[in-house]
Amino acid sequence: MKFAKLNFQKDPNIGLFTFSTDKFCLVNRFVRKKDMDLIKKVLKVPVYQTSVLGTGLIGIFTAGNSQGIVISDRIYNEEIEEMQRNFDVLVLETKHTAFGNLILSNDHGCIVSRDLEKHRKDIRKFLGVETRVGTIGGMDLVGSLATCNSNGCLVHKWAIEKEKKLIERILDVSVSPGSVNFGNPWVKSGLIVNSNGFLAGDQTSGPELGIASETFGFV
Repeated sequence: MKFAKLNFQKDPNIGLFTFSTDKFCLVNRFVRKKDMDLIKKVLKVPVYQTSVLGTGLIGIFTAGNSQGIVISDRIYNEEIEEMQRNFDVLVLETKHTAFGNLILSNDHGCIVSRDLEKHRKDIRKFLGVETRVGTIGGMDLVGSLATCNSNGCLVHKWAIEKEKKLIERILDVSVSPGSVNFGNPWVKSGLIVNSNGFLAGDQTSGPELGIASETFGFV
């Protein structure tokens, strides 16, 4: 199985509640066992339950790749310690917390928001990949406006050619505009992706699934 449709308690914005790589996937503590089993089946990685800042919004507050997780020092100490028991973790001292919105990365490269520019070298060293500052549609929310695996990157329809070319070069992927959940262009919100498969919010249409499948290399 390369892809499946899913919701969490009738919410199709599944990407807000998860963080996935080619080595592991984090989900919030409210995800049902049957949904965790489906995620494991599609992504073919271990799935861990956790919280960030006392919330289930894992996808908003975490970023990284197979090397580990990048988070803010404003995350609760007990949550950081829990992650460190299972993964390598880079904790950055910054006023920003929503790293899932500010970082777009895979196992080949990383694009960060200008808000994290002073941390670019630390992120590059930790993730072990080239890291550049970029935008999508002229906006800094590169992690919200795109999602990727090591084969392809689905981006917001406002992405311009220069931005696409930077993603293609740094992340070493093909780039395609798309949407999720019947027209939502903020593609990160409705997808859980790695190089083995992907899950989409259950309101995602057939044509949207087709574009995602092709972009992520599953066609």
